[in-house]
Amino acid sequence: MSDQGKGSASASAAAPAPGSDTYKGWLFKWTNYLKGYQRRWFVLSNGLLSYYRTQAEMAHTCRGTINLATAHIDTEDACNIVLSSGGRTYHLKASTEVERQRWVTALELAKAKAIRMMNDQSDDSGDEEPTSQSDRSELQGTLKILISKLDDLSTCNDLIAKHGAALQRSLSELEGLKVPVEGGEKIKAVNERATLFRITSNAMINACRDFLDLAETHSRRWQRALQYEREQRTHLEETIEQLAKQHNSLERAWREAPTLASTTPSAPTTNKARSERLPKEEASDDEDTEFFDAMEDSPAFITVTATESTQHRRSQSNLSGASGGQPSDWNQDNHMSPSYNDVSGKELQPRRQRRTHVPDKPNYSLNLWSIMKNCIGKELSKIPMPVNFNEPLSMLQRLTEDLEYHELLDKAARCDSSLEQMCLVAAFSVSSYSTTVHRTAKPFNPLLGETYELDRLEEYGYRSLCEQVSHHPPAAAHHVISQRGWTLWQEITIASKFRGKYLSIMPLGAIHLQFHSSGNHYVWRKVTSTVHNIIVGKLWIDQSGDIEIVNHRTKETCQLKFSPYSYFSRDVPRKVTGVVADSGGHAHYILSGTWDDKIESAKIVQSSRGGSGSEGKQKTVYQTLSPKLLWKKYPLPENAENMYFFSALALTLNEQEDGVGRTDSRLRPDQKLMEEGRWDEANSEKQRLEEKQRAVRRRREAEASDALDEGKEYEGYLPLWFHQRRDSVTGETNFVYKGGYWEAKEKQDWSMCPDIF
Repeated sequence: MSDQGKGSASASAAAPAPGSDTYKGWLFKWTNYLKGYQRRWFVLSNGLLSYYRTQAEMAHTCRGTINLATAHIDTEDACNIVLSSGGRTYHLKASTEVERQRWVTALELAKAKAIRMMNDQSDDSGDEEPTSQSDRSELQGTLKILISKLDDLSTCNDLIAKHGAALQRSLSELEGLKVPVEGGEKIKAVNERATLFRITSNAMINACRDFLDLAETHSRRWQRALQYEREQRTHLEETIEQLAKQHNSLERAWREAPTLASTTPSAPTTNKARSERLPKEEASDDEDTEFFDAMEDSPAFITVTATESTQHRRSQSNLSGASGGQPSDWNQDNHMSPSYNDVSGKELQPRRQRRTHVPDKPNYSLNLWSIMKNCIGKELSKIPMPVNFNEPLSMLQRLTEDLEYHELLDKAARCDSSLEQMCLVAAFSVSSYSTTVHRTAKPFNPLLGETYELDRLEEYGYRSLCEQVSHHPPAAAHHVISQRGWTLWQEITIASKFRGKYLSIMPLGAIHLQFHSSGNHYVWRKVTSTVHNIIVGKLWIDQSGDIEIVNHRTKETCQLKFSPYSYFSRDVPRKVTGVVADSGGHAHYILSGTWDDKIESAKIVQSSRGGSGSEGKQKTVYQTLSPKLLWKKYPLPENAENMYFFSALALTLNEQEDGVGRTDSRLRPDQKLMEEGRWDEANSEKQRLEEKQRAVRRRREAEASDALDEGKEYEGYLPLWFHQRRDSVTGETNFVYKGGYWEAKEKQDWSMCPDIF
């Protein structure tokens, strides 16, 4: 209670009135279930709410910031405040209800002001580039002109006062002369008018003097605000420069340690030096740390392999559901090659030779400081990122890489048992992450209307088409149809959350898979990808979260768990576990493995309740047959480390092909220039394409505004090959393939395609 009282006193003492530009004070912030609410110093300024552990930290370390322009403010009870924005939520508690009301008032006022400022800003990033110098010179020029005009006005007022006094004296002298009575009355009337003129002039002089004082006062305020912004910019530059120096020194230290460098993999499995550092860094900032109970870190079940005699004894009663009465037949061909095909005369024809390499990645030094220094004060979405951070593939091509292990679906289409089919579908869903373990570079953001086709009909029996259907938010639609009995479609929107030390990437949208012969319709969603060491250290990627795969025809499910990496865990890194259950919830198969190597399945022959776990909860013990391999990652091509760690499929994705649509990613010039190693030209071309896209967007906005003024409906942008439909299974509205692309390719009629490159 003493801390709370102290916090309240400090808050009320340090915080100005809620209506002022800055509001500061102590609040209690919810951190986690271990530490509960912790006392933090909060600063509300310029529409941003930031917090620090102590007031001294304000000079160097900000623990978190939330933008009030897009935030939702809620009050739970007498002392609690809940702020949420873009997936981030702060649970705050004030010491008293009065203190809570002060903060709520300040937050609401700051939010309204931030929204007004945001609405006043231009949406065109090109207009924002010369922000600092031009705005400063324009402000100073305006002040000089204002002062000059006020000086002129003051001079005129002095002259009016001087001439008014002279006129008054002249009239008084004239009034003293001996003139006829009628002339005296006229002189008296003129004198009265002169008096009125003098009174009015004096009033104007006073008003001008007040205006001058007010203008000088505001001028001083503007100067102070400008000076504050300069100091903040200098502080930010110094901070980022310090981070860049630390980054360079750490890189040099890593290169100078040959024993460490020779044993360092791309992921944090054996890098003890970095692995030991990660928990310490994360422990220092309890707000950004996720804690997992022991029951959450480990599966809620225990697997025990049955003995050979038990297998024979139970095989008749417990394995009758497997296809053909032989439970392991369906996954005996464990090492099926990627070129496996059903034997037919057409598929025995010689296949096209695909390329097996791309030009080596240039060894350009990347000056992080020179890039970040120019990004200060700009919105993240409007920062022109150089191709140095990219790989020469677009997001549409990365989406197509999900088909690397398409033979799993070919095999699943031949399964008679839906439970066995579910195991293969689960293995396919995990296999799409195997290419990400080394791929820390970001793909190119597709332009609106950009497409990508992958026609492997003659080789593997499938055709794939992707299209960028929305730019804000970015969304891509994907459709694949296979002659081997399956169709896959998805719409993916990427949401990201930057947490300082790592970047969380959350794909939103469902993946649909339907098998033609059985009608089984599977739906699942992707897990969260996390890129660690964004600012300092070697980048590495982790996958974490749960996937639920549902067969909507039979109601069978598969629950997959991607365990997050933890230095303190005894489990193998990148571990994946899962249970396949029927519509009644009875488990039939156990899945296990890692998302970067392999997945195995084991049929359950018996289940029982085992001993208590760490929190007294009982775990289920599954007795299984020997595991069978479902999926194994293909080895990377030779020299992959110099070719962006591309897989065999990824190496062929940007290979030029005849007859593709003119919006295809293969024809994107900046991406092609980067692949050829001409990065400077690629950067220039990338900026040209982005500016062209902005110009098209501005034209559409102008057309929409004109249509609104005329009372007409404006349809807006519509994708070329996909349209929005409500899904009968999930009830969601998403983009699905409407047809026409492959027919247009056959006719070579691309007249309907927009000119985006």
